[in-house]
Amino acid sequence: MPEAGFTRASLGLGGNIGEPVRAMATALKALNERDDCRVVAVSRLYRTPPWGKTDQSFFYNACAILDTRLDPEALLTLCLEIEREMKRVRNERWGPRTIDIDILTYGEVEKSLPSLELPHPRMTERGFVLMPLADIAADLSVGGRTVAEWLKDADVAGIEVADESGDWWRAA
Repeated sequence: MPEAGFTRASLGLGGNIGEPVRAMATALKALNERDDCRVVAVSRLYRTPPWGKTDQSFFYNACAILDTRLDPEALLTLCLEIEREMKRVRNERWGPRTIDIDILTYGEVEKSLPSLELPHPRMTERGFVLMPLADIAADLSVGGRTVAEWLKDADVAGIEVADESGDWWRAA
């Protein structure tokens, strides 16, 4: 459980252009170095086939658990700022990217705004989110089911572990 004043959030990270593993590690380090955010756990690193738009390179994906004092909108703003600093360009939906940081859950918050929907509206359909999230939060309840339960129904074809260690981001 997070300490008083902090809320536990989960993040999904991914990328397939340039050095996506280094980009995700840099993003996690940037979050962890702040006074208002603490990285509590990071999943193994996964190599995953593209989803949505399939004519592109494989992705690297991971999830992280974060304790934060930021409200959901401020956390989103911070994640988008980190993406911009890392030269993320949004040219096409589900297209190639240097990095993507999605807020998957934020405490027990359920919210639907034009810029942010919590929990993430498609996370329970995506094996590339559920596999890494199950590494660190299998019992997390989303939409009345645990991450582990959602994972049983997810398409995980072609997803492979790229690094067994949850510390991959510290060394990258």
